[in-house]
Amino acid sequence: MATYDYDIGIIGAGAAGLTVASGAAQIGARTLLVEKRDKLGGDCLHFGCVPSKTLIKSAHVYHHMKSGPRFGLPQMDPPPVDFAQIRTRIRSVIDTIQVHDSVERFCSLGVQVKFGAATFVDEHTISLHNATISADKWVIAAGARPGAPAIDGLDTVSFQTNETLFSMDRLPDSMVILGAGPVAIEMAQALNRLGCAVTVIQRSGQILSGEDRDMADIIQSVLESEGVTIITGAQVRRVSEQSGSKEVAYETNGEERTVRAEDILVALGRRANVDTMALENAGVDYTKRGVGVDSKLRTNQPHIYACGDITGLYQFTHAAGYEGGVVLSNALFRFPRNTDYTWMPRATYTDPEFAAMGMTEAECRDDGVDYDVWTEDFAENDRSLAEGYEVGRLKLIVDSKERPLGVQIIGPNAGELLGEWAAVLNGGIRLSSLASMVHAYPTLAEINKKIASDIMAPKVFGGLVKKGVNFLFNYRGRACEWTRGMDEE
Repeated sequence: MATYDYDIGIIGAGAAGLTVASGAAQIGARTLLVEKRDKLGGDCLHFGCVPSKTLIKSAHVYHHMKSGPRFGLPQMDPPPVDFAQIRTRIRSVIDTIQVHDSVERFCSLGVQVKFGAATFVDEHTISLHNATISADKWVIAAGARPGAPAIDGLDTVSFQTNETLFSMDRLPDSMVILGAGPVAIEMAQALNRLGCAVTVIQRSGQILSGEDRDMADIIQSVLESEGVTIITGAQVRRVSEQSGSKEVAYETNGEERTVRAEDILVALGRRANVDTMALENAGVDYTKRGVGVDSKLRTNQPHIYACGDITGLYQFTHAAGYEGGVVLSNALFRFPRNTDYTWMPRATYTDPEFAAMGMTEAECRDDGVDYDVWTEDFAENDRSLAEGYEVGRLKLIVDSKERPLGVQIIGPNAGELLGEWAAVLNGGIRLSSLASMVHAYPTLAEINKKIASDIMAPKVFGGLVKKGVNFLFNYRGRACEWTRGMDEE
């Protein structure tokens, strides 16, 4: 029987890799964790979720400072932001969280942490700093990086990505954002609120192209009302730099146009880091989209697993953590477990937020699923009105038997409101149970109960139930026939 230096080796210390490393060490496996950067935490902590949400919060507060009259308060005219101070706050938040993702903590759990660029020598061995290290099982969790699209001239100009944006010395006066996915739209609103004139250029006909058009349009309307310029259906042709400003030429409706700005943010997707580890030496199959895995997250080499962004499946931090748990079950506990992404949540942290899980209407149509749509507006929610939010909608998609297929929420704290749906849908709770639950008043979460009640109402207050009750108890029907314009008696 072959002997190896470690029971399990993990390449990549983001959410997926850290989940596997922590669990593996705590159950007694001799565990190696290799990270190419000089700190643990991965893209989410250093260049993604944490810095972006910190920036978004600063922009939200600054926006509210200027919105006093909406809340019956005096009009304030705060001075321009000093981005260096925002950058310092971002760094402080990262450093605070870094303690949880520190070498010291993982060492205390029993994990051997090594830094450097690992490359496979064979299916059980890697090379690191000119030394070879072997493991019985390997987990590839090396993540992804910003994509660099083939746009004429882009390689000749400087531009921002999520890896550089949060460390800018100052806020540019203007910025063109290429792409209109979640990251692009979040940053468009945040930067605009801080005082940067933002133009978004999107190739498809809508922003947030993975979501339903009617919901994406609500977010677009909010951003445009705040001053963000959004151009859809546009193909970027070339980029150039002249006299310290960037020029982006794009084509729309057969006409070429240009827009100038001080800086450019490229947010056109991410590229899996499949080309950094010599995966071919381990015999691992992959494409430019990511490492191929089965439902147990095994690669074509059964002792090598992959999870997180590098699979190209669901590039969310929470998905990576979930997948890390699946790998643990299969690789070390030897308890067969398949991935199930049916109710994988997704959220875009604009203001208002956009959170969703399950199928979209477009997906239902494409799959030929018979469905109905129910909606409830936040303008009808008392707490939403008190908080100053009149824009927003909850959209519930149900099948022919009124079983939920998907839920989409645009509104204040939508990501938090989605948590109740996660419990309901993953727990197999009936809509009738949700409708009968008591929610505190006034809360935003009442909107979840309200839409479930709307679906149940015809069953309780109409049809055979109503006829039966009236027959049994001889109820006499309506007591008021008042119409607008009549005097009350």
